[in-house]
Amino acid sequence: MDWGILEREPELARLTAAAQEAADGAGSVALVFGEAGIGKSSLVTAVPDRLPRGARVLVGQCDDLATRRPLGPFRDLIGSVGTALAEAVMEGGDRHRVHEALLKELRALPHPAVLVVEDVHWADEASLDALRFLVRRVEKLPTLLVLTYRDDELSREHPLRHLLGQVSRAPRVHRLPLARLSLDAVRTLSAGRADPAQVYAVTGGNPFFVTEIVAAGGTGKVPPTVVDAVLARLRDLPGATVDALEQLAVVPSAVERPLVEALLSEGVREGKGNGVGVGVGNGVGVAVLAPAEQRGLLTVTPERVAFRHELIRRAVADSLPAARRIGLNRDALAALVARPGSDTARIVHHAAQAGDQDAIARYGPDAAKDAASAGAHREAAAQLRLVLRNRHRYAPAELADLLERYAVESYTIADSAAAVAAEQEAVALRRALGDARALGADLRWLSRIHWWAGNADEAQEAAREAVAVLEHAGDDRLLALAVSNTAQLRMLSERYAEAVEHGERAIALARKADDPAILAHALNNVGTARWRSGDPEGRRQLEESLEVALAAGEVEHACRSYANLIWSLLDKLEYADADRLLPPAMDLADRAEHLGFFNYLHVSLAIRRLAAADWDDAEKHAEYGMHDFLPARCPALTVLARVRSRRGRPGAGQLLAEAWEIAVGTKELQRTGPVAAARAEAAWLRGDRKAVIEAAEPVHAQATRLPGAPYGPELGYWLAKAGHPVPPDDSDHPYALQARGQWRRAAAIWQAVGCPYEHAVALSESPDPADKLTALAAFDTLGADPAARLLRAELRRLGVRRIPRGPLAATRENPAGLTERQLQVMRLLAEGLTNAEIAARLVVSVRTVDNHVRAVLDKLDAPGRRQAALRAAELGLLSERAET
Repeated sequence: MDWGILEREPELARLTAAAQEAADGAGSVALVFGEAGIGKSSLVTAVPDRLPRGARVLVGQCDDLATRRPLGPFRDLIGSVGTALAEAVMEGGDRHRVHEALLKELRALPHPAVLVVEDVHWADEASLDALRFLVRRVEKLPTLLVLTYRDDELSREHPLRHLLGQVSRAPRVHRLPLARLSLDAVRTLSAGRADPAQVYAVTGGNPFFVTEIVAAGGTGKVPPTVVDAVLARLRDLPGATVDALEQLAVVPSAVERPLVEALLSEGVREGKGNGVGVGVGNGVGVAVLAPAEQRGLLTVTPERVAFRHELIRRAVADSLPAARRIGLNRDALAALVARPGSDTARIVHHAAQAGDQDAIARYGPDAAKDAASAGAHREAAAQLRLVLRNRHRYAPAELADLLERYAVESYTIADSAAAVAAEQEAVALRRALGDARALGADLRWLSRIHWWAGNADEAQEAAREAVAVLEHAGDDRLLALAVSNTAQLRMLSERYAEAVEHGERAIALARKADDPAILAHALNNVGTARWRSGDPEGRRQLEESLEVALAAGEVEHACRSYANLIWSLLDKLEYADADRLLPPAMDLADRAEHLGFFNYLHVSLAIRRLAAADWDDAEKHAEYGMHDFLPARCPALTVLARVRSRRGRPGAGQLLAEAWEIAVGTKELQRTGPVAAARAEAAWLRGDRKAVIEAAEPVHAQATRLPGAPYGPELGYWLAKAGHPVPPDDSDHPYALQARGQWRRAAAIWQAVGCPYEHAVALSESPDPADKLTALAAFDTLGADPAARLLRAELRRLGVRRIPRGPLAATRENPAGLTERQLQVMRLLAEGLTNAEIAARLVVSVRTVDNHVRAVLDKLDAPGRRQAALRAAELGLLSERAET
């Protein structure tokens, strides 16, 4: 009996089928998840025996290092993959090269390629970037991408959440949650060696725990804990073998053979296991590990040595006295330092575990540089955070450089508090040093970081000082950047004339410095300011900004030009032009892996889909913005809230409260305007006219002071609708027309630009009941229950007979908006059925169930099946009534 696959036949069958589909060109992602010891590794280890002849299996492992190796799991593939990928990963500084090499490797014969990345809950950021890149392309690759992780270790803010959210939107996804073993399986495993009931009581059916307890229970006595069981297996091993195990246990990864030989030949001479004091060393070598391998504690290959399970390694390491653990880490540190080309992240990990502050100070900055160049910005920030605990070891100029690097890395990973604090400290040091160029550069960074953190006033002040400092520093490029930053802040705060003045100066300085990146940035600021203030020439400058950035290969600036063009077009209801620009913009951000703009452009698409009343799609794209980058999160929250308000779902108020808090902090009308309009609409739909006025009036007053501001007409419309007097708006904006009672002209415009919800709202304002009934039919079709309810009440007041009752779909009976079929799937999922079992019960294909489950998880905002079941129970969706 193969113990590794007990009660795993359905999961093995799904992985096998997915691999066969990949061989035919239909790639997919498989998520294998569960608690530690549940059998994730055992499952994927059993897969190769089921695969088509010639299939390639590539396995990489993420490590539980305190500061993780950039591209750690892909480094494990070296020796099993081609030269191009191996060299790209080892050099690590060019993530595009790594990604393209990955694609080339996975497309190479033979097919399929099964790429397994184990323990992705420990993945470094560069590896997560690479996996995101693959997930977006895997459906067209002859590849099955298998990701294993511990779902019970994922906090809401865990970096893996972003990747899992992306996986949930992939066309083909296989979710394989692993359950604990049944009592029958435990009986099979423990037959003749231990009391099955007692083993089951101690382990709860966790496969690894069962195996360890049974292996240690030869006498019939079950150890009280799994740690006791693991340590019991060390008893009677030779002392040198125990010493070797303890040395390897402080290395949280598979250990390559050269390092194994170094550790076992030069390791501590402090014997332990049999008390004789033999120790590891004296040229003992890898042969000393044979007894541990025979007992199933280790896996030894010609390339590397690894503990059979991470829990075994932890049990051994955690059993060590602190003094011995420090000493063993010191030995590992010495061995790594002595080996040319050792990974600096591993060196720093063992330096930290050994308490060697000198080694941290020496190698930490380089480890951070390596991580940043590989795109592993979280790891770079962690390395610098460790380094800066000993800031007294660095001279002021070097410390200022380290603080600036830490601020920029923290900014990159959306840690605003750390970024602001570090950059402020760097600026203080630069002031004392008297280096005007460095001070000006850091002030410009401080301005940018403050703006990103939502601190508008502080951003403006730092920008002002940056320009003042750099005026006489003799560096046109830095001055151009600082002036263009000022122009951007003025544009964002609707001070358009000042934005144009600063921007024109920045354009001249950028041309003088021959810097296309700054030129594109400055043209963008000037063009946006002019266009938003009503000058059509601004659009041409924005388009020039895009052309300059694309020609120079400046992806970030090209993405920003696209974003401002698209956003302005959306504000002006010029949806056809926005639709033309969105695909190339998103493709550029996607190919360049510029995730910040990629997510921001998805939010722009969400706004577009909201206008088209494609509310499911609007929600899907808005989710891309629900991270810590506030300029994307604020509009994403607003879109999600408007969808919920218009559909009558709960939670809109909470979303709008957060969006409003962010918007107020920015002091930018482009943020406060849409949120105020959404709050006014939500208040109107719940019948609260006072709240409409409170939400709209302050921002409307600000918007009407700006020529061409896009939010004034809508806010004025809501105020007029609530009976609040507003100054006349003579524009042809459809909301201005509705405010003046010209509902027919407004309806025609809304229909022409493709806004069915707004068209129905305008029709509902007709005095003719026939028009109102047409609007009611549209509301019912769109699922706009609150608007339909208000209109039905109005029709009743007008004495209209035969008012349609409207649809009675299941989506109106549950707050999550699940369809009737999705509710059925949800109930069966909550019963613990697999997708295959659900398919059999409902007489549909497994792929259809896969799609329904993915939709259920998305609508319930649940990362996994267990969480979905809990959420459904909270919402009352598991009752019979919810299915009617």
